[in-house]
Amino acid sequence: MAVKILIASILVISASLSWVSLADSPEAAFVKKTISAHKIVIFSKSYCPYCRRAKSVFKELNQVPFVVELDERDDGWNIQDALSEIVGRRTVPQVFINGKHIGGSDDTVEAYQSGKLAKLLGIDIKLKDDL
Repeated sequence: MAVKILIASILVISASLSWVSLADSPEAAFVKKTISAHKIVIFSKSYCPYCRRAKSVFKELNQVPFVVELDERDDGWNIQDALSEIVGRRTVPQVFINGKHIGGSDDTVEAYQSGKLAKLLGIDIKLKDDL
């Protein structure tokens, strides 16, 4: 019986807090404003090899992304939480082109190799397979 009361209490508390969302947080506003203000945005961590890989794609394309290094910001953890709410992933990197979520490292490399990324950026390129 006590377990049922505990579960019921947890459900009531969860339901009452369900209206609280990071989507309305200052960090979510920052994410949305950043994405809309820049052609290419990468939410990254400076030490992350997957982030370096995604950034290298844009270097190959001679494009300069706006990079937000979450590990170098006091609010980086909160921004990462907001990204999770917005795109459904908490991992980095998270890449956006013209306001559209491209995905992470593998998604970005795949888009580069298929030519989709260049098309989204409006550039002509010769593809390399060495990424």
